[in-house]
Amino acid sequence: MICLSGFSLTVSAQVKSDLDLPWTIKELQNRIDSCESKAMVTLGTLKNYKRSPRTIPAGQIHWDAKPTGGWTTGFWAGILWYVYEGTGDAKIKKEAEQFTEEIKTILDEPVRSHDMGFIFNSSFGNGYRLTGNQAYKQTCIIAADSLSHLFNEKVGTILSWPAQVRSNLYAPHNTIIDNMINLELLFMASDNSSNKEFYRMAVSHADVTMKNQVRPDSTVYHVVVYDDMTGKAIRKITHQGYADNSVWARGQAWAIYGYSMCYRETGEDRFLQMAKQLTGAYLERLPEDAVPYWDFDDPAIPNAPRDASAAAVAASALLELSGLEKNAAEKLYYQKAAEKMLRSLSSPAYWSGHQNDAFLMHSTGNRPKNTEVDIPIIYADYYYIEALVRLKKILLSEKKN
Repeated sequence: MICLSGFSLTVSAQVKSDLDLPWTIKELQNRIDSCESKAMVTLGTLKNYKRSPRTIPAGQIHWDAKPTGGWTTGFWAGILWYVYEGTGDAKIKKEAEQFTEEIKTILDEPVRSHDMGFIFNSSFGNGYRLTGNQAYKQTCIIAADSLSHLFNEKVGTILSWPAQVRSNLYAPHNTIIDNMINLELLFMASDNSSNKEFYRMAVSHADVTMKNQVRPDSTVYHVVVYDDMTGKAIRKITHQGYADNSVWARGQAWAIYGYSMCYRETGEDRFLQMAKQLTGAYLERLPEDAVPYWDFDDPAIPNAPRDASAAAVAASALLELSGLEKNAAEKLYYQKAAEKMLRSLSSPAYWSGHQNDAFLMHSTGNRPKNTEVDIPIIYADYYYIEALVRLKKILLSEKKN
């Protein structure tokens, strides 16, 4: 029995619950194939390439598709790329290319969005990773350049919400924990261009965020507001969590994912240790089925909404972390934790089955504003299929060895 930060997983030959059963390659492939079938159904409901799925409203079957441009725009193309990676289906690849190409229109006008990583890394980044298409690489570099213009040298982070600097609450410079995910686009652009400023900005953002946004107990604030001239943190608040000092589940998952990725890209041990500390704080707060309530501190628990999207992000992040960790026991611990999360998400409690066109049910977008609560949301499906494909690679690698 290994127990880290209060979250225990049985890794010996003891009797395991259904959620603790290890995955097989066949099971994973069957689940990826099921995702492909659902993706094909969705492709049949979309009228053109200019809109992409965002949510399935309560009681509905099909996705509510939004015009190209919002922060979730890239996830549908990314899902198709991962389905293609998991199945080799040429028809899915063609659709992924079409939806990816449409996203490029965002760059036709000046862009000031911190979500360029979410939009372009999930679409063009995955496309480049799987095909080597040089045009995809160049688009990612252009998108990274756009993102870099939001970097404030005095603060050392990327401005998250330019539109909110008119608000007294979020002015003059705000940084949200979600922004850690966008750093991957900067690292990718640095690796594939001569501009190493992208790398410097990404590392600076990660370091300043680690200093100011992580609490002593390794949980994270959602938003930190900085003085844009001195770089001093002046407010630590929330936008989507229950309270300023509560632990918003998806925010914690974003942080785990972001610092795991930063360690992969830099090899800097401080980022690995940060990812592990954040993971410990997340795991010790999980309910028995390994899918968090939307905020770990909501007083309505156990009658509070769950957030399957947070579980999907965390599962994918922990699979990455397991691949980066050198200690064999800890490597196995993180992998088994992720496998349990995927078992739960793949169970009838969260897998949508025939109820609607999504992969997963029970995600929560913004509970304080009562928007997108307890419904399918596209980024939950993206990180779920990413995690399935990552686990498949791990198991195939283990089989070879």
